[in-house]
Amino acid sequence: QVQLVESGGGLVQAGGSLRLSCDASGRTFSSMTMAWFRQAPGKEREFVAGINRSGATTNFADSVRGRFAISRDNAKNTVDLQMNSLKPEDTAVYYCAAGLAWYVSIWASSYHDWGQGTQVTISS
Repeated sequence: QVQLVESGGGLVQAGGSLRLSCDASGRTFSSMTMAWFRQAPGKEREFVAGINRSGATTNFADSVRGRFAISRDNAKNTVDLQMNSLKPEDTAVYYCAAGLAWYVSIWASSYHDWGQGTQVTISS
């Protein structure tokens, strides 16, 4: 099991940027595939971005591709989500997730540990 703590959420205007961070402790971080999901009020939790164990492979939802970037530092046990050109529809609670799949899955069921979430609100 790995414990995940997100930080960096907040309120920004449309067009702005935010950087979310996820600090991991417990299980060997470098053995985990990491991902960010988000959930808006009244909607299902959805995949945003993911990164494999080494950091060599990433995947993004179509809605954020080209605007968001994901990175990890296996020495510091952190995974970050850089969000640029933010839109009101990016408003959601963002969750960090860890899984053991060797590929970057877009399905929440592939991830077994979750953080508590951090609120991101984009004003128009």
